[in-house]
Amino acid sequence: MSQHIAIVSYLSTGAYDTNTIDEDKLLSSILMELGISHEVVAWSDLEADWSKFTTLLIKSTWDYFDFYPEFLNWIQKIKNLGIPVLNDLDTILWNSAKTYLLEIEEKGFPVISGLILKKGVEIDADQIRQKIKTDSWVVKPLVSGGAKNTLKIKASEWESYSDQVRDLVREEDFLVQPFVQEVQSVGEYSLIFFNQKFSHAVLKTPAKADFRVQHYFGGTIQTIDPSPDMLKSCQSLINEFAPTSLYARVDGVEIDGVFHLMELELIEPYLFLGLADQAIPNYKEALRKRLL
Repeated sequence: MSQHIAIVSYLSTGAYDTNTIDEDKLLSSILMELGISHEVVAWSDLEADWSKFTTLLIKSTWDYFDFYPEFLNWIQKIKNLGIPVLNDLDTILWNSAKTYLLEIEEKGFPVISGLILKKGVEIDADQIRQKIKTDSWVVKPLVSGGAKNTLKIKASEWESYSDQVRDLVREEDFLVQPFVQEVQSVGEYSLIFFNQKFSHAVLKTPAKADFRVQHYFGGTIQTIDPSPDMLKSCQSLINEFAPTSLYARVDGVEIDGVFHLMELELIEPYLFLGLADQAIPNYKEALRKRLL
């Protein structure tokens, strides 16, 4: 059977891809150059015939957290079909909920992890204060992306937000994390790896008076060369938690010279393919090794 690849994307509403370079098209161009038959398909397309594909490349399933039960059902469907997937489905399942951050922390890596607020369980503010020592907290869904339902709360003003947070936690699990001042003052680093090998890096800086680094909230992005220590730290995370992944993005901050993980993106990270000169050639070579 000749190869026919699905680039797995989502039905765009503009919510998560405003002012971005279309990386689905860039990936399509790479596959065309490699002579690989392919098409772009939304994971949620009920008419899609997944059985006709030899491999699925997960690229831009950017709304999976909006339809998480359906996404889990889709994963099981693909598992039942036995189609090879990059990144593999067990990795995607593990990475889809931020409980993985606590697992990485337990293994001794510096992580901005936090405390889980379980759905339907009464929130104990004293427990939060014991775990989260910073003056401000960030509250976000345990399964989330794109800063959806993400709040920055001063610990001293908790009572002003407690009803809002309790309403949110009635619907799903949440995570409370320390607010890291370095995100606002310096920015968040993203290092991209293909087949366990470092490719390129960017620094995402939030808009003035904001803390969210996403471009659709006014954040800016610039390419950078990571320090040897930062690169070593990120490589250690890749070696431990993503050794078989086609792509991985390590997001984090430096605190007193030590890199702290904020997100290990193994599902559908934006790869900044249009920013760094080496990004597309590196991705092309990684795909060539995997598919040819």
